[in-house]
Amino acid sequence: MKVELLKILRTSGEYVSGQYLCGHFGVSRTAIWKVIRQLKEEGYEIEAVKNKGYRILVTPDLMTAEELGSRLSTKWMGRNCVYRESVDSTNNCARRLAEEGEEEGTLVVAEEQTGGKGRRGRSWTASKGRNIMMTLLLRPKIRPEHASRLTLLMAMAVAEGIRKTTGLSAGIKWPNDVVVDGKKVCGILTELSTEVDYVNYVVIGVGINVNQEHFPDEISEVAGSLCQKTGEKIKRAKLAAAVLEELERLYEIFLKTEDLSALYESYNLRCVNIGHEIRVLEPGKEYTGTTDGINARGELVVRKADGTLTEVYAGEVSVRGLYGYV
Repeated sequence: MKVELLKILRTSGEYVSGQYLCGHFGVSRTAIWKVIRQLKEEGYEIEAVKNKGYRILVTPDLMTAEELGSRLSTKWMGRNCVYRESVDSTNNCARRLAEEGEEEGTLVVAEEQTGGKGRRGRSWTASKGRNIMMTLLLRPKIRPEHASRLTLLMAMAVAEGIRKTTGLSAGIKWPNDVVVDGKKVCGILTELSTEVDYVNYVVIGVGINVNQEHFPDEISEVAGSLCQKTGEKIKRAKLAAAVLEELERLYEIFLKTEDLSALYESYNLRCVNIGHEIRVLEPGKEYTGTTDGINARGELVVRKADGTLTEVYAGEVSVRGLYGYV
């Protein structure tokens, strides 16, 4: 009831009578007041006026299941939301839930990670209560070698969610970093459990720097946040909902072919590697080249210095700008 009540109050914009709410939910005025009181305790400023009803004045920046659920318009993705105040990592939590049989589309969100991790074994930390830390559980009926393409879908969804929510133009540094004005604002980590020819589940972890104002010196030249670019605080749940809505659309397109044949051109429009010299780091070797973007399989097509073309698979390498991060 709390999710639906929040949605009604938010979308109304006007006073909503207690009588209407009682009739809508089939409960007493006392039951409605108890939920209103809970919301106030969580930081929502709700005005109650006799003979008029209730109206939201201020919404706190929360990432609770109720706040996120009240903003979602997806059909299924993220509808089952598991909120944790603190976890070792949202990916680990989602994997545990997956092993217990949790349904596809389950979303894990947390305010704090004590053992967050990034791609290729790197650690990842974020300020408590300022950023988005979430992991989505999927159970796609695809071949295991196609699962890495889901990372690219999430990058596209994050970039579009940022545009819709903030108006910022976000690009993608292949395969899994989202950047704004050359600085990383989001990283994505995809992990999976598979059999030889079957995917048991996939978890896609997303960390978005939203309202973080300062970064450690060692990463301040590379990392940035959305609020640094907009100059104002951003409601995290609104952004997370926009990302999930876009991902649901992309995911359903992807499942029809298991490749990016219908999406790679859209990805390339956001790919910041295009037009820049890049360094490709493979196990035991590295080389430089240029790229026009990805192909339908999600591979980065690189033209080496000697003119030969090679396709780079996301799970095997790291790509960096020759003269900097991008």
